[in-house]
Amino acid sequence: MRVGFIGLGNMGMPMARNLLAAGHQVRAHNRTLARAQELASEGAEVARTPAEAARDAEVLVTMLADDAAVEAVLLGPEGALDALPAGAVHLSMSTIGVETSRRLAQAHAGRGQGYVAAPVFGRPDAAAARAMWIVASGAREHIERCLPLLEAMAAGYTVVGEDPAAANVVKLAGNLLIAAAIEAMGEAAALAGLHGVDPALFLQVVAERVFRSPLYANYGRLVAERRFEPAGFRLRHGLKDVKLALAAGEEKALPLPVASLLRDRLLAALARGWGERDWACVIELARPDAG
Repeated sequence: MRVGFIGLGNMGMPMARNLLAAGHQVRAHNRTLARAQELASEGAEVARTPAEAARDAEVLVTMLADDAAVEAVLLGPEGALDALPAGAVHLSMSTIGVETSRRLAQAHAGRGQGYVAAPVFGRPDAAAARAMWIVASGAREHIERCLPLLEAMAAGYTVVGEDPAAANVVKLAGNLLIAAAIEAMGEAAALAGLHGVDPALFLQVVAERVFRSPLYANYGRLVAERRFEPAGFRLRHGLKDVKLALAAGEEKALPLPVASLLRDRLLAALARGWGERDWACVIELARPDAG
């Protein structure tokens, strides 16, 4: 399949590599051209603009940091929207807001293009190992067109509906749960430590015997080892996602008090200059409180 791929960051690069390994033709664009040139040595074609990446593509994949970046590459100068052929599908894999997803769906529909929202759960190591999970929503025929790509990039996928924004809601709600788990682990580990219990041992018990969850195991290790660099998921991006979850709740007049607390904790961490660290570093805020 002819694939345009925009966004070769920590997640996008291994995802694009997996598409190449599966035999797809990839034309890649990245704001930092050197990243695309690195992928060219593995068989990809380099696109110098978003429009060039989209031209002649059957499916255009975007994996970008935030709503502004997605809108810039689609709608900005030399953007991909006008260059993408009619009948092609935009597979939007970024974590973006509900309103942005709706605007993109409408823009593509007006040009006879398909749109599938397909954000992912997983960190860069999971992307490299094809172990991440994809949540997809959009018209059935558009999702079916993208299935060979989803299968090449992930352990599996869940289709959550035909409304493209549905997958974005699932991703934002899921990240809200992850953020809450990290905050809870930090507070609970501080409590255990103040009472003479090794926090690493406590977190091991929680991960292996209480929740039996890869999330608690993986983040528990980061918390226990205080290993926040290099970041698998930057704190500033986590703050963005919590804010997007709050906006989605406000649209439906739904209070999200835990999300409000998490926003403030992440803002406090950002104020300390931790925006580029892994968002698990928010647990460090519990240390001063623990004396």
